[in-house]
Amino acid sequence: MLVALIVTCEVGFWVLLAGGLALRYLAKMPRLGAAVLLCEPLLELVLLVVTTLDLRNGGEPSWKHGLAALYIGYTVGFGHYTVKWLDAHAAYRLAGGPKPAGAGYGRARAVHEWKLWGRTVLAAAVALGLLQIAIWYVGDAADPGSLRAWQYGALRVVAIHGVIAATYSIWPRKAPAGARERDRADERVKG
Repeated sequence: MLVALIVTCEVGFWVLLAGGLALRYLAKMPRLGAAVLLCEPLLELVLLVVTTLDLRNGGEPSWKHGLAALYIGYTVGFGHYTVKWLDAHAAYRLAGGPKPAGAGYGRARAVHEWKLWGRTVLAAAVALGLLQIAIWYVGDAADPGSLRAWQYGALRVVAIHGVIAATYSIWPRKAPAGARERDRADERVKG
């Protein structure tokens, strides 16, 4: 049941996101669209409550509880960023808004990657906290081994993403030749 709820929350996230953006830009109802987008955190709240109730009612701690904690952590770390990113692209594609700036190249791209890594750290911290609370909650009544395994998994993700972010600092991406010429032309126009 817990896995079905996690899948339902993920599908619900994308349905609410698409519905909110469609209301904002296609139906020209920005307030209603924003209200729909603000309903998204309720999905994670439901998942948290159901997971807690499952453990309280004697559910054996398993990979399902760990997955729920990581999903909630990911949503806390990346949910707002995802909504904001897609909102900017929907405004550009559907409402004639300005073209969203990309991550860029060189130092700007490295800074962007480190910010994403910070979001990964936040997501992992939330997941680690939820998992540790679950471990304390079940106490000696059950084996928390699977929950600890998810904690180690979250730490591995942080380490791997840190290495990826570091590569952008060590070996910065260079802009393609056409992009560099456009940037120089833009600088001359501004200057």
